[in-house]
This record gives sequence, C-alpha cells and structure tokens, in this order.
Amino acid sequence: MKTIALYPGTFDPITNGHQDIIERGAKLFDRVIVAIAKNSQKNPSLSHDKRIELAEIVLGHLPNVEIQGFAKLLTHFARDVNANIILRGLRAVSDFEYEFQLAGMNRMIAADIETVFMTPADKYTYISSTLVREVSQLGGAVEQFVHAEVARALNALNSNK
Repeated sequence: MKTIALYPGTFDPITNGHQDIIERGAKLFDRVIVAIAKNSQKNPSLSHDKRIELAEIVLGHLPNVEIQGFAKLLTHFARDVNANIILRGLRAVSDFEYEFQLAGMNRMIAADIETVFMTPADKYTYISSTLVREVSQLGGAVEQFVHAEVARALNALNSNK
C-alpha cells in the first residue's frame, strides 16, 4: 500500500519551516500532497491562487510532492485524494493542544486516516506565517524565513498598501 500523506494548511505564506517538514515528509512517504486551504475565515493576505503558485515554486524540486487547493472538510478531501495520513507540524508545546484536538476530531470522522506529527528543525521552530506576515507588513526583511520568491510576493503585496 502506498503511503499518501496530506499536509494541510493555509500557507499564508509558506515558510522555511513548512518547507522543512515537507522535504522531510517526502523522504518518509510515497507521496505528499500539500493541501492549501481556501479558508476565508482567516482572511489570508495572499490569494488562494498565489499561495498555490508560491508553494509550487518553493517545492518544485520534490518529485513526489504535489500542491492542491481545497475548500472542504479535510477528511473529505483526504478521501478524495486517497490520503491515508494527515501530516501536521508541531513547533512548540503551545501547538500541541490544538493539534491534539484536531487529530481527535479527524479520527472520529475518519478512523482509517492516521495523523502523524513532525517537528521542524530547531532553526525553524520560532517561524510562523503570522509572524512573517507581521514582519513584512511593518517593512522588515523576511528573506531568512521564506523562499526568495515568497519574500518578493510579500514585498510586492506590502508595497501596494
């Protein structure tokens, strides 16, 4: 049986921490699908199409990774793409409670889909999309936290404000 891992998120923007988890996951699983949520409740800074485009650029070097957008219940999307694993990243203890609840809910909805947690490399544990957006919006340099194309997209977004 092939292991297909689904790595869901808003990715607003995709960070070096996300990339680290995905690259390492690509070594563990036959296929990794990066599932970019439309999620209008979070009011993302970058459009859904732009977030997909940036993820394709950042992850294009990984042959067993594909990028897909979605706008439905995660477990339903996992079934649509035949994923048997939901891959989630944990940066700090503060992430654990929410992720634990989410994993429990997903297990109740789809008991046959396992959740696997990975932690990013130490040098990425403090990076979050929210902090990267804030630094960028306030005119700070974000090149050390994100791929160069992502930094350009954020700079362009913020120069138009």
